[in-house]
Amino acid sequence: MGELQNRRYWLLKTEPSEWSWDHQSANGGLSIWDGVKNAQAQKNLRAMKIHDLCFFYHSGSKAREIVGIVEVLKEFYDSEKEGEPGMVEVKEVAPLKRPISLAEMKGEECLGEFALFRQPRLSVVPVPEGIWKRICEIVEFEEPEPEKAA
Repeated sequence: MGELQNRRYWLLKTEPSEWSWDHQSANGGLSIWDGVKNAQAQKNLRAMKIHDLCFFYHSGSKAREIVGIVEVLKEFYDSEKEGEPGMVEVKEVAPLKRPISLAEMKGEECLGEFALFRQPRLSVVPVPEGIWKRICEIVEFEEPEPEKAA
């Protein structure tokens, strides 16, 4: 129970042509989140704990939007391949009833301090609880109660 009370929130970016929400769902909702090379993004991956929740964000030129939510299933571990960055494992929680675009988020004054806007190239972004809750409110996502969370 203590883990859930200390739950943190994140945003994971992915190019839909490489790994999309459809890929995530088709894979039984499970994936290894790897290939993150930026030092700050790796630091963020290392900070993730089991049961943390993450926005699943499609980046790229066609769609810049949050499309779903995943949960950290396995904390950071090193790659078995020499010189390759470490990774976490995540599982699908739910697709959003409706995606929320980068433009729509930028239009929300209360989201102005979101690191997604200040560090647009960072692929793993911490999400403060207040920003998480506001985005969830906009997209009509109800976070499971801690005792019901997996």
